[in-house]
Amino acid sequence: MARLLVYYHAKFLSYFRRAWEWCFLVSSLAPGAAARFLDELKAIVGEEYVYYHPEDLLVYEYDGSIDRGLPGAVVLPISTDEVRRVMALCYREGVPVVGRGSGTGLSGGAIAPPGGVQISFSRMDRILEVDTENRTATVEPGVINLDLDNHVHKFGYRYAPDPSSQKACSLGGNIAENSGGPHCLAYGCTTNHVLGMEVVLEDGSVVNLGGTARETPGYDLRGVFTGSEGTFGIATCITVRLLPLPEAVKTFMGVFPDVDSACTAVSAVIGHGIVPAALEMIDALSIRAVQNVMDLGYPEDAGAVLLIELEGLQEEVEEIGIEVEAALWESGPTLVRTAEEASDRERLWAGRKGALGALGSLAPNYYLVDGVAPRTKLTEVLREVAAISERYSIPIANVFHAGDGNLHPCLLFDERQPGALETIIEAGAEVMKVCIDAGGALTGEHGVGLEKKELMPLVYTDEDMDAMRRVRDSFAPHNRLNPGKIFPDGTHYHPPARRPEPGLSI
Repeated sequence: MARLLVYYHAKFLSYFRRAWEWCFLVSSLAPGAAARFLDELKAIVGEEYVYYHPEDLLVYEYDGSIDRGLPGAVVLPISTDEVRRVMALCYREGVPVVGRGSGTGLSGGAIAPPGGVQISFSRMDRILEVDTENRTATVEPGVINLDLDNHVHKFGYRYAPDPSSQKACSLGGNIAENSGGPHCLAYGCTTNHVLGMEVVLEDGSVVNLGGTARETPGYDLRGVFTGSEGTFGIATCITVRLLPLPEAVKTFMGVFPDVDSACTAVSAVIGHGIVPAALEMIDALSIRAVQNVMDLGYPEDAGAVLLIELEGLQEEVEEIGIEVEAALWESGPTLVRTAEEASDRERLWAGRKGALGALGSLAPNYYLVDGVAPRTKLTEVLREVAAISERYSIPIANVFHAGDGNLHPCLLFDERQPGALETIIEAGAEVMKVCIDAGGALTGEHGVGLEKKELMPLVYTDEDMDAMRRVRDSFAPHNRLNPGKIFPDGTHYHPPARRPEPGLSI
């Protein structure tokens, strides 16, 4: 019986695959052209690295956001030349292209438009060179952020940008979104650490932006490209700067009865003229989620946990540490803990780094909005966020970079409930409006993408956005790269009631 079931399962899968390929080919305007297009893709990267069967494509319709979009095909190149040839082919046939790293993005940036081709960089994951004399590393876009950081540690260096998804996110995706992380307070975001890159434009031409020097004459096209969300081109080789490992590191954890007192501690530390390497906060709901999955010893009645990390010379860290600890105690904590050993620091950071994943213990889904508010208005903005949570009856967990006011409210929900997604999107828009009204910004590090494009008019005039489009058009005049992102157009990629028919838009 078991063998019979296996036989019929294989027959069904074979039939399903043939049916899918038939749909794939006839759904386009010119089925013959679609078949030839697939053959040409296979000729460039190899047949095994072109995906268009349903069981392969479904895993590429997501990133870390709530949006979905089924690509027509996914290709996995292994070199700049293969990327160039794929891009030139898609340009010739009028097929839109989206670059994809690890799929950890939180704004829908890696979601393909219907019928588009995704270029996945999972095979381009080599660290090409570490130049210790010039303190640089040259990598391919698929290199994982933490892998690079760990690799250069043995030379006495570090790669500073550290998104919370550091264990999984790729350097190419970090460049697209100008990713930050807890330590961006002191060291800046990705753009502050990228020196140069090789880029393939929409027509397949290859250009070099920036270089290996700290400064280059002329326009800073490297800086313009970083954070362009994949709409200007695709980086295939990246040179980043490295920093020496600090002589001393000390981490403080303050446990507070509520968010207000934790925000007071943030102001107290900054008020002392101290700029820590990192200054992070998680609220009571996030603490409960963390304790559900990993017991870090947070008190059950904790209203907020504040993490402060100092780095530098031993004497400097010791001296400033005394001021930080005093500022914490002055703000009314229930507990202050200090960690100097690496293992102790890792344990303190485990809650912050693992908070988003831990939210799965509270709800099946979350919608994370990436707003920015002035640091002096954190308390006011978080109260407004709490009011939105109560008004919509939606739990909202807050995990954020308190030092620079970059908030990450996570709206918890179950997408299987009718109308839940629409309600979450509406509530998320209100959270963003609160940040804007306080004098903040739409995004701190996750990008605009699909998630916030319809909110762009809250911040920018039509003239502003037209100027941005003209900059984009100087790189990609036909808008073939990651179309439908950043600028409002009324279209959405939220989970449809019925999946679109698969196929390439040619």
